[in-house]
Amino acid sequence: MAVPTLSPSSTVSAIILPSVGVKANVTGSLPFGVYTSADFISGAVDQVAFTYRRLGGDVLDIELTANNVYAAYEEAVLEYSYIVNIHQSKNTLSNLMGQATGTFDSDGELQAGALLNQLSGTGAELRYPRFDLGYANALASAASEKAQVGGTATFYSASIDIVDGIQDYDLQSIISSSAAAGGVPYANVDTNKKANIQKVFYKSPRSFWRFYGYYGGINTIGNLGTYGQYSDDSTWQVVPVWQNKLQAMAYEDALSTRTSHYSYEIRNNKIRLYPVPGTDWVTKVWFEFTIDTDPLFDDAGLDTGVTGVNNMNTLPFANIPYTNINSIGKQWIRRFALSLCKEMLGLIRNKFTTIPIPGESVTLNGDALLSQAKEEQTGLREELKTVLAEMTYDKLVTTDAEMMESTQNLQAHIPMIIYTG
Repeated sequence: MAVPTLSPSSTVSAIILPSVGVKANVTGSLPFGVYTSADFISGAVDQVAFTYRRLGGDVLDIELTANNVYAAYEEAVLEYSYIVNIHQSKNTLSNLMGQATGTFDSDGELQAGALLNQLSGTGAELRYPRFDLGYANALASAASEKAQVGGTATFYSASIDIVDGIQDYDLQSIISSSAAAGGVPYANVDTNKKANIQKVFYKSPRSFWRFYGYYGGINTIGNLGTYGQYSDDSTWQVVPVWQNKLQAMAYEDALSTRTSHYSYEIRNNKIRLYPVPGTDWVTKVWFEFTIDTDPLFDDAGLDTGVTGVNNMNTLPFANIPYTNINSIGKQWIRRFALSLCKEMLGLIRNKFTTIPIPGESVTLNGDALLSQAKEEQTGLREELKTVLAEMTYDKLVTTDAEMMESTQNLQAHIPMIIYTG
């Protein structure tokens, strides 16, 4: 029997990774198309040659296409941007809480709008924000508001018309009635919410001129130890303003406590006046109050940041531009893209564990490639995260402090030169 003549259509693999890439083919092969700059295209083309050499393409065929390498290179750049942006979010989130955020497209890029215009084309991911204790300020503002020394709450005032013999008054009803009647600053405020009574008073606080005197008195105080300060040797001492202020506050407090026999108690926004109002009472009592606003809405006329950045997801961070990635980052990207190519090649070769040949079979190394690729990717991610963790802003401050302390200790041991003339 005659041996048949075989005429294969090709004597080489149908798909082989070329030794060089083609710039014109890069953009059309990218799954996301996030990076399309000339610099990125050059980097993707170079990655083909790098992958070809590292995987031994000049010795054994590599069952990948150049398009696979281009896609892996884009994924590696996106992975690098992802890890670095997470690192930067840890550094800046506290300062950016409540600041303007933006909207993002399917690629994660900041869309056109007011924020993008303000950034003038330079993304927030590339900026070094001022350290302004944003979150700490928000906490301090809330605390100071309760202490009536700051905050953003609006203070309103209302009054009670005192009726002889009537000791109890419902402050919440008074507020709601006056708001319904209109003509008051809180007419459009939701007065169904419980009002927070901050202060009750029946007339303006006594003037400080009682303490300071007709001719003032700031920074000076008489020495009353010399004949009632009328003798020729009377002296005047210069004192700080804060001392005068403390003395005035003590004096005013004494006036309010000792000269006023009125008092009150408030329970559930119902006030009881003491003693029972009569002919010797004032005709009107005033009180100041605030009404809590919903924490998910801004106070009236104020931008308190409730619609701004609230966590990592709303930070206005886009993908890091390729041109802003330095040599350190680009080398990490090359190594990560190579491991992605190894993973793809392993998946392809795993589809056919063995290939029969005349009298023998060839076992492919798909499992080995997959294992190596996974280990390399995990190692590269951990390497980058570890380096970045050592460079957070708080770690840099600690390092600088330790360096300064070490420098001082070193200088303390340097002998001082004794000059001899």
